[in-house]
Amino acid sequence: MPILSDVRSLFDELYPPARAESWDAVGLVCGDPGAEIRRVLFAVDPVRAVVDEALAWGADLLVTHHPLYLRGTTTVAADGFKGRVVHTLIKHDIGLLVAHTNADSADPGVSDALAGAVGLRITGPIVPDPTDPAGRRGHGRIGELAEPEPLSAFAARVAAALPATAQGVRAAGDPDQPIRRVAVAGGSGDSFFDAVRAAGVDAYVTADLRHHPASEAREAGPLALVDAAHWATEWPWLRSAESALHAAAEKRGWAFETRVSELVTDPWTLHAPMTANR
Repeated sequence: MPILSDVRSLFDELYPPARAESWDAVGLVCGDPGAEIRRVLFAVDPVRAVVDEALAWGADLLVTHHPLYLRGTTTVAADGFKGRVVHTLIKHDIGLLVAHTNADSADPGVSDALAGAVGLRITGPIVPDPTDPAGRRGHGRIGELAEPEPLSAFAARVAAALPATAQGVRAAGDPDQPIRRVAVAGGSGDSFFDAVRAAGVDAYVTADLRHHPASEAREAGPLALVDAAHWATEWPWLRSAESALHAAAEKRGWAFETRVSELVTDPWTLHAPMTANR
């Protein structure tokens, strides 16, 4: 049975911390390196509900995509929700391991999982990693559908492929516009608009699109936009990370249980359709 330091080293091979963005906070947040690992829970967010799930299931390690302390801190006092998370994890001998932008740019990474869920054949990254001679690593992915389909059908495809959230999926563009070549980026993706336009794709699937960047992107050309919840676009990666960890562990003769959390931790919980015309 592996110990936490073993699993951490293996995870670092899959998603090297050195490939995280300079502003990011990845790696081991808490946990005893010598603790035995029997159960690993994967989740997007290190929020209290997920920690409660880890505790109830008897997990020894929680792996999340989003960092707990992205901006840093000077206290882990339990009178704040982040401090309470840390106290609960330590009290019950549960480690917390984070793979964020190092998982975004990995091969395969977060956007590979999103592209796979949508049914795309991947042809390469939106923004290639210059240190990868194979040209497979980098941010976002570009892929193709087997056959073109109208934007309305493609948006429905994305909605059906991702876990349901209150936000759902919204699209910008002509509903009848044919969609074949698509760019995807799990999480917030409007910073990649220039590269997406340069790639000459028909549509861009991402999350957290703001009014001005989206409006300007639509004015600049025929690019269709498909916007889903941030949490939903990153959730498919959990299954990918779970499979990758199992495959690597089997080569070493390690055995442990894993589970992907299905708790919807997207912060938006209600959608009210607007019907009044003014």
